[in-house]
Amino acid sequence: MHQIIIKGVNSARLLTGKNISSQQLGRVIPRNVKQFSSLLNNTKATKTQKKTFSIINRAIKREQNNTAISIENVYCYHLIVVVGATFESSSERFRAGTLFRNTWNHQFRNLSKSYCGKMAPILAPTVKLNNGYEMPVLGLGTYESKDNEGEIAVKHAIDVGYRHIDTAYFYKNEAEIGKAIRDKIAEGVVKREDIFLVTKLWSIHHEPERVEGACRKQLQLLGLDYIDLYLMHLPVAYKYVDEDTLLPKNEDGVLQMTDADYLDTYKAMEQLVKLDLVRSIGVSNFNSEQLQRVLDNCEIKPVTNQVECSPALNQRKLTQYCKERGVTLTAYCPLGRPRPAENKPDFCYSEKTKALAEKYKKTPAQIILRYLVDIGTIPIPKSANPQRITENFNIFDFKLSEEDIATMDAFHTGERLVPFNLIKGQNHKYWPFNIEF
Repeated sequence: MHQIIIKGVNSARLLTGKNISSQQLGRVIPRNVKQFSSLLNNTKATKTQKKTFSIINRAIKREQNNTAISIENVYCYHLIVVVGATFESSSERFRAGTLFRNTWNHQFRNLSKSYCGKMAPILAPTVKLNNGYEMPVLGLGTYESKDNEGEIAVKHAIDVGYRHIDTAYFYKNEAEIGKAIRDKIAEGVVKREDIFLVTKLWSIHHEPERVEGACRKQLQLLGLDYIDLYLMHLPVAYKYVDEDTLLPKNEDGVLQMTDADYLDTYKAMEQLVKLDLVRSIGVSNFNSEQLQRVLDNCEIKPVTNQVECSPALNQRKLTQYCKERGVTLTAYCPLGRPRPAENKPDFCYSEKTKALAEKYKKTPAQIILRYLVDIGTIPIPKSANPQRITENFNIFDFKLSEEDIATMDAFHTGERLVPFNLIKGQNHKYWPFNIEF
């Protein structure tokens, strides 16, 4: 099939008379191959050329049913159909070029206007939540993506195929994340219902009377009518000073917290579903006992528990605990915040991970994200780098073997990147990490 692609690209360049890339040409592709084939039958193409088109059409249909195929390959297959298929000799390609230049130019321009457009990207698989909604198994994290960085990242991510976008009031970027989504909707790239948007209630808003107002403010910042999933960011409440003081501290620099019960906060969040402000609710940074307390007392079940999760903290026990109760586990910091200068974390730079990357023809980051999906979590890697955003998404054309999953399991140490030491230092009763999981 590789040789077919090469021939198709060569034919494209011959037919157009321009040395342009397959990616550039691939942006204009037929949405309906049958319509194009029908057009072909009305031309003076030879039987050999028609036979070639028939073969390529069948190949396209086969590959479109294969979810593992890359977007680039689908572009190339369609490109072959658009510009003249493959021809076994240069003389055939030349004759084809002459034929198509003379008889297809006008028709192809009309076809392009009527039936062509950029092919939809391959999307991540989804998991059905306990309330029936579907959540993509890979998302884009946006922590620390500010000053237009978040907007650019989200727009690129949507173009690549991401539909699950994660933000929070604490990140201070909801306005630009919302703008990116709205712009992509206006461009016709996605519809609102295609996007699964997650944001979070911050700890200064835990008093039940503040919850609805906080959510409405976030909707206003986002410029959207509803939130797909609204999480309680932490089980611990902070003292409310004002909307901009997210980490309230006294004159000694000590974080000011309250004893507000997260269960009362959660019950106020349930009202948001009833008001149609949010579709699903969940929790974040909760341990198993805290989650169970919510499950035992709630009217609307949480659909996920978003926690730190990576090969170094693989959350196997908590994932299983959640699964048994119909709750998904979302994994933040899935790549462990790589530090290349230090070759840290170990699971990113280990020779074992590199060997797996070589085996599967992937990068270490792709191996890590695939591992987390394979063990039943929903990773949300954060990046503002377009290349890495694309790379992180390209993990759905392979699966790790059980042996290779065991190799990645061995990196588990239980060490946390985000231990919430400001809370731990004051021995707050709701600090979540005082039990194993």
